[in-house]
Amino acid sequence: MLNAAIYVQAGSGHPLGSPAGHLAGCSENTCSPQAAEIGFFLNTEGGASMEASPPLRTAEVLRAGIAVLTERLPNGWALRVREDDLPHRDHLDRLATVTAPGGTTATLVLEVKRLVQSRDVPHLLERLETLMGKLPDSHGVVVARYLSEPVRRRLSDAGLSYVDATGNVRINVSHPGLYIADRGADRDPWRGPGRPRGTLKGAPAARIVRALIDADRAWPIRTLIDFAGVSTGSTYRVIEYLESEGLIVRDDAGAVIVPDWVSVLRRWSIDYGFVGNSLVTRWIAPRGLPDLVRRASASSVTYVFTGTVAAAEWAPYAPARSAMIYVADAEQAAMLWGLRRTDAGANVMLAEPQIDVVFTRHLVTASQLSIAAPAQVAVDLMTGPGRAPSEAEELIEWMKRNEASWRR
Repeated sequence: MLNAAIYVQAGSGHPLGSPAGHLAGCSENTCSPQAAEIGFFLNTEGGASMEASPPLRTAEVLRAGIAVLTERLPNGWALRVREDDLPHRDHLDRLATVTAPGGTTATLVLEVKRLVQSRDVPHLLERLETLMGKLPDSHGVVVARYLSEPVRRRLSDAGLSYVDATGNVRINVSHPGLYIADRGADRDPWRGPGRPRGTLKGAPAARIVRALIDADRAWPIRTLIDFAGVSTGSTYRVIEYLESEGLIVRDDAGAVIVPDWVSVLRRWSIDYGFVGNSLVTRWIAPRGLPDLVRRASASSVTYVFTGTVAAAEWAPYAPARSAMIYVADAEQAAMLWGLRRTDAGANVMLAEPQIDVVFTRHLVTASQLSIAAPAQVAVDLMTGPGRAPSEAEELIEWMKRNEASWRR
């Protein structure tokens, strides 16, 4: 794993406190490191060095977070943890002052937590907003032992800064101008043995996620088990994880409700991908994609188009330059469709999926072409190459505007 470069907008406008122009491509507020300098920012060991034992106590978490942040401040900047009390604070809160080279300061309200889950973010936001309201021009910062990628994203979406002991940092202070972003560990390096952390990898998770996104309803667990075709144990494990991440809630009867299906889709995309969950082979359609679509529409093989070709049914983005197709048998499909195998210049990817949910609730267009369900197409584009993620965003916007037409 490679750490991202740190880009700092200091009060002087010079990245990393250096004179303007020291780095290639520098403008007033941004810069791109020269090739020779990139090595300074990259760490193949995956971020900050890890101690033999984790920072277990709040004071240890605070010290680790302050050390990470101090190391990343540009030259001439200083950070000091203050001893004065926060209004109505408890033992987890601290104040810190960050000082720019010219002497301008900002107050950081530090909420120190050993562990943070996605469902904790609304409470943290409410708490920090209350405290910041009592301290003009202050900025809320969550300090933790480790922050997972979904938690970091939710904190950023909530407008909160954060730092963890592994080196994951995002600090955004408008005055004096300070922006620090760095990447530490993608997994908790101190997570001990025992029940593994939940994920959305594998067939049970894919079937549950697709069910929750494809249908807008309150799901009694028994109904969800039957609809998704997943065992009781696997269903409860997936639901428990989604609930811990704040992605689902339960009503008074215990039924599962999805407040925001887009967040569930984005979280699934971290663990699922068109290439990562399929055996993919690459081919050329010698007569072009329109001919391939005609041949596929008239064939009897098991397939569904996904990616750009499928998304065009709902949210045309740009003419398709390649086709992404799930098939039960790639060799059979290629023979019937007149495809030629290639290692270069392919315009067709045939994917034999590990998880058969890709064929579930597929649609047939007016031209008799089988295409995957919108949620499946969206997640495949989100994890695809080139312009695919941008196409995914266009499709998601269409899905939000037309939810009643596909989410039933």
